[in-house]
Amino acid sequence: MVPARVVLSEELDCKLGFSAGHLEKVSGVRSRYVCEAEDQIDLAAAAARLAMERATVAARDIDLVLGACGIPYQTLPATAPLVMRRLGIPDGAAAAFDVNATCLSFLSALELAAGRIATGQSRTALVFSADIASRALPWKEQPDVAALFGDGAAAVVLTAAEEGAGAIRASLMRTYPSAYEACEIGAGGTRFDFERKPAEFTAHAVFRMDGKELFRVTHRHFPRFVDDLLAAAGWSPADVDLVVPHQASPLALEHMIEQTGMRGERVVNIAARFGNQIAASIPTALDIAWRDGRIKRGTRLLLLGTSAGVSFGGMAIEV
Repeated sequence: MVPARVVLSEELDCKLGFSAGHLEKVSGVRSRYVCEAEDQIDLAAAAARLAMERATVAARDIDLVLGACGIPYQTLPATAPLVMRRLGIPDGAAAAFDVNATCLSFLSALELAAGRIATGQSRTALVFSADIASRALPWKEQPDVAALFGDGAAAVVLTAAEEGAGAIRASLMRTYPSAYEACEIGAGGTRFDFERKPAEFTAHAVFRMDGKELFRVTHRHFPRFVDDLLAAAGWSPADVDLVVPHQASPLALEHMIEQTGMRGERVVNIAARFGNQIAASIPTALDIAWRDGRIKRGTRLLLLGTSAGVSFGGMAIEV
């Protein structure tokens, strides 16, 4: 689910005074969708309704709603209860809360929902990711970074699998906090007090990214992470039918393909069309692959991603 307005990099070149083709060249992103009339709850609810329709699940059937957004609608309360209300799920009929692992929020929420279903705590779970990534971007300081991002949302409905049907074969996350400051928005929580230090609060209200540091951590640790995830699933790289990665950037996807040895044609790559949608990137790519007929019963999927913090996450799923 994307907003109505699409913004081409050529349009941004003209607006910012760059030569034609500059931002696409430095970012690899040709277009992205940007919210104007829509807000984050609009996107989340639309994506959720579409998922419920495809799963033939009604609002009354859902007993768990997990918000898996990289950036919440507001600091307090969580985003999930508001989406639950928008969907018409009655008071007390479901538990609703947020799971935040920035760009890996969808995978983290998916694992949590699957665990609750497996233990009988939940029957039917709705997981949504909706991010308005086009805000608080460093257009003055880092236009090449700002050009990477776009808005979007996607959602899934989870229920217990029938005997012999698909399953999650492995799930893994590892965190490298030595690079914590490499990707951040410092303001908005308790770190900076707006009343006492408004200038400092404002200065840290814009997204910042140290691409070189992120590259260093990823280059050093990501290949081993993927090997360990595959080993946990009992798969070899050749067993993977389709890789659905976080769409960090076109360059990051090229680097991932090179590092892991995965064949490019097996990797879902939508970054140039949609940009980095933060937590919504993986489920959006998953939805597009499904609608394009690249996923069917028996397909072996590898969901992969990185997040601020810095964490690597992945899930091996047999459909």
